[in-house]
Amino acid sequence: MTESSSKDTGIILALAERFDEKDIAFLNHGFVDAGQIWALLDKHPEWQPLAGVGDDLKMAERVGVEPTWRFRPSDFESAPLWPLRYLSIFRSIPCLRTRAQPPWAILIRMRNLRKNRRQYLSTLMIPTVFLLGSGCQPADDNKLNAVQRSGELVVLTRNSQTTYYEGPDGPTGFEYDLAQAFAKSLGASLTIKVADRFADILPMTASAEVDFAAAGLTVTALRAEQVRFTPPYQIIRQQVVHNAKTKPPAHVAEMVNRQIEVIAGSSYVERLEQLKQQHPRLTWITVGNMETEELLLQVQEGLIDLTVSDSNIIALSRQFNPDLRVAFDLGDPENLAWAFPPGPDDSLFQAAARFIEAMRASGELDRLIERYYGAASRFNPINIAAFMQKIETNLPHFKPVFEEAAQRYLLDWRLLAAMSYQESYWNPDAVSPTGVRGIMMLTETTAQHLGMSDRQDVRQSVYGGSTYLHTLRDRLPERIPEPDRTWMALAAYNVGINHLEDARIITQTQGADPDKWNDVKERLPLLAKTAWYSKTKHGYARGYEPVQYVNRVRTYYEILKKNDNDSRARQNNNVLRLKAPAL
Repeated sequence: MTESSSKDTGIILALAERFDEKDIAFLNHGFVDAGQIWALLDKHPEWQPLAGVGDDLKMAERVGVEPTWRFRPSDFESAPLWPLRYLSIFRSIPCLRTRAQPPWAILIRMRNLRKNRRQYLSTLMIPTVFLLGSGCQPADDNKLNAVQRSGELVVLTRNSQTTYYEGPDGPTGFEYDLAQAFAKSLGASLTIKVADRFADILPMTASAEVDFAAAGLTVTALRAEQVRFTPPYQIIRQQVVHNAKTKPPAHVAEMVNRQIEVIAGSSYVERLEQLKQQHPRLTWITVGNMETEELLLQVQEGLIDLTVSDSNIIALSRQFNPDLRVAFDLGDPENLAWAFPPGPDDSLFQAAARFIEAMRASGELDRLIERYYGAASRFNPINIAAFMQKIETNLPHFKPVFEEAAQRYLLDWRLLAAMSYQESYWNPDAVSPTGVRGIMMLTETTAQHLGMSDRQDVRQSVYGGSTYLHTLRDRLPERIPEPDRTWMALAAYNVGINHLEDARIITQTQGADPDKWNDVKERLPLLAKTAWYSKTKHGYARGYEPVQYVNRVRTYYEILKKNDNDSRARQNNNVLRLKAPAL
């Protein structure tokens, strides 16, 4: 026998014969690749019984079939020598392997085994727990326990104003906040995964690539065949939308021969296909690389005649697209719900269903809906007459504070006053559905960062807003001249400086000037379009909103400047009259 074969024999004999010793002698032979052990068992079949391995295992592994026990040699390559005889104790334990695992040192360096099998089993119990936690799941485990054990809830959504996007203070959106609350109730952190296209959401959910989808999904019979829907959290209506300058269709028959575009894979397509059975000449175009908000913008700009949208999306979009009009509802009210993968394990699904019902019973669900959609239901276009009246009645109370803050931060008090009116209509007690408050409508996060204790205190709010605007302006490159610098700072005040930088990068890539507001404002709305925000660092933003915000502030600002100049002119005229000599 050669030296090598002698060593092999020693390893196997140590494995087979010396388990009853206090110290496991075979560990002294060092770390041996598991592939060597299987090669030795192939070469020496007579050793297989000694190692506690039956012919069934060897044959199953050799012909490429899943082994009758669930540990495979590939899982232990480059591992220390394994006590094969006593692994046979665990043949009856199911093990769901998720990937090839490295050796578990705790199991490898076991010592002090007892002499009988019951004692061995007792000794191996604790390491087995580590093993099951590392790569194998107990038979009675479920998805809910897995999420709570891992501390992570993975949710699929889409970038849009009704679901999820990055706001000035971080991630926000109705679906995001609702999913965040659910994750918190489970003691887990929320991980967001954004689908590239709306049409990808259901397939990704059905294949369990995520824990569930929270993406403003309408419950339909066809979708219910692919995924499992929770109880609804919101009721919406599909609506036909047109531009105010075009003739509205009164019913479905009048949609024939009109240019209609809808989102591919959406419930709108399902509904139109149903209507086509009654109206064979009804046609439409499906678009796969856009969101509904983008099609609404195209209707606003007169690029397409009609589109179909959920009523909640229209409510938000009309705040910034005043020419959008609803022609009629397309069918009965529908439910929005979360979508879960199908399958026998419904533990996480049931937890979500209980969560939504609890949110509804407590009133928290209604408060969340009010937070995101309440302002849209109360929206009114800019009213110059009301502004002129408040210049006379409200502004005198706050003007001294605006002037003090402007002097301290080297700003124009009339600009601060214009911002304040756009934010709160000069109402110190204003509170928005999203939680911002005070005369400058600051978020709680911003207020804390600025060291404010009371956002509804006029002086603190004005000074806080002035500090924030001054800081944003200073963060912009020094080469940007005025007034472009101020307009960009105002845009950052509204949408966040990160999204402004995304727009400036797009501006530069298109060959325009990223330091000119007129060029940047043309690109900011692109942040609401999938083809563009998917390529930016900070993702989706309602890019048309900061453009409108700056336009309105500038309108109020110009009115205040003219009013202030007229007032000074009148005062100068009165002085001249007093000083004029009598004739």
